[in-house]
Amino acid sequence: MLLELRIENLLLIERAELRPGADLTAITGETGAGKTVLAHALDLLLGGKARSGIVRPGAREAYVEGVFELPHGLLDEPELAELRERVAELDGEVPPELVLARRVNAEGRTRAFVQGRSATAADLQALGARLVAFFGQHEHRKLTLASAQLDLLDGFGGRDQLALRGRLGDAYARARDLRRELEELRARAGTRDRDLDLLAFEIEEIEALDPSETDKEGLLAERGRLRALDGLLAAAAGGAEAIAPESGEGGAVALLAEAERVAQPVAGVDAELDALAERLAALRLEAEDLGAELRRYADSLEGEPGRLQEVEERLELYDRLERKHGGSVTAVLEHAERCRVERDRLAQAEVETERIEAALGKASGERDELAAKLGAARRKAAPRLAKRVREELAALAMEGASFEVALEPRDVGPTGADAVEFLLGPNPGVPAAPIREAASGGELSRVMLALMTVAGAGESRTLVFDEVDAGVGGQTARAVGERLRVLAEARQVLCITHLPQIASLAGAHFRIEKSAAGRTTHTTVEPLEGDGVVEELVRMLGADAGDGAARKHAEELIAAA
Repeated sequence: MLLELRIENLLLIERAELRPGADLTAITGETGAGKTVLAHALDLLLGGKARSGIVRPGAREAYVEGVFELPHGLLDEPELAELRERVAELDGEVPPELVLARRVNAEGRTRAFVQGRSATAADLQALGARLVAFFGQHEHRKLTLASAQLDLLDGFGGRDQLALRGRLGDAYARARDLRRELEELRARAGTRDRDLDLLAFEIEEIEALDPSETDKEGLLAERGRLRALDGLLAAAAGGAEAIAPESGEGGAVALLAEAERVAQPVAGVDAELDALAERLAALRLEAEDLGAELRRYADSLEGEPGRLQEVEERLELYDRLERKHGGSVTAVLEHAERCRVERDRLAQAEVETERIEAALGKASGERDELAAKLGAARRKAAPRLAKRVREELAALAMEGASFEVALEPRDVGPTGADAVEFLLGPNPGVPAAPIREAASGGELSRVMLALMTVAGAGESRTLVFDEVDAGVGGQTARAVGERLRVLAEARQVLCITHLPQIASLAGAHFRIEKSAAGRTTHTTVEPLEGDGVVEELVRMLGADAGDGAARKHAEELIAAA
């Protein structure tokens, strides 16, 4: 139940507070005074889209806040579990009241709040759908849509029927996705051999190189060495010749040997010279080894004819594959792995096709079975809905009107395999016809009210009707008001109305009034009681405040309530 509605800077309303009654609350005012601003405020609280220009001129932002009595167990529903954790108190308990709020800045950006904490419009939608059922002034036009009629029929069928419809939607989506996948596989069957050949070529090309980062780095180093081969060879051979010439004459080794020979005759005479002679011998031996190493290194360079070309060709393969498959050795290896996976998938295409065909058959069977169950539930619910609507229409001054719910088979879709049509005969003896053809505006409004009463409100505790009494008057208006009051015996009903017959039946009454002070126009919301209600009914009757007959009529309306 809506306990309080606060509005700031919304269109012409600078500040307003509304505390509706627990039963029927009437909201009235002159045409253009801004009654529908309240409807738009509630729409914002329910997660609706903010329209442009909604912020009052001169204000930075608009703010709407609603305080609701929280139905027991509402936040225990699985889909609202996350919201429960966010709004629960420190002890884990959910407070008895829930506060929803919405801010809209002058640029049209909005922020949502639940229990004072930041939330999303989707959060407001999830909560609002369970707290409030809103029926706008043009809602009856939706009744001419087959989809809306199907929704009403399933809503009348209850939770089990709605759950069955949800399961059917899931099964339909699975079957649709599997069919699309199967069609793609079959479309590729004609090119499978060509694709396999291409994949095999790319895999073979990469595997022939057997690329790795280590191999590439080694090849780059080797290429740098081979490109400097002549210089390396000259350095090694020249060094070897200088140390130990192949002729055996001269060179560093021969000079060191001569120095060693000169020192031998005085060996053992002086310890210091003996130590130097030992170093001289070691130096000679090291020179001999170094010369031999340089010569072996030079011989190894001379033993690799054509190696530079081999290295260049292999590095060219690296460069080509990297340009082709992503710019790095890692990308080339990843491409090879993707090719192997795709090759294996294509190689198993026939097996995969058979698997998907089996899965599609199972999903289609489940879909058709659920569609049949849903169709049976609808055929069972249709006459019950028609009977209830006829009873409601009788209470809305359409006694003797016929109403039927016709079901025809159609191709199975996400909502089932049934086409629905609501048929109305507004007067006795008049054959029933589709309501889009048979009902006038006032009759359609009453049909809508009847349907909302029995099928469209779900479990919402608060119903809001925005001028759904359009097109009716006189005794019919009184009948509509009586129906609204009966609805309000079980739940809270807010009705934005222009009919005094309906307003006189309300337990609480608010007047929306527009006034101009200088160049500024304001809209105010004023609660009415006692003589204030009488005066408002007089105005709604189209009379002046001093019209005695109108005042008496207004008092009679209140007394008859």
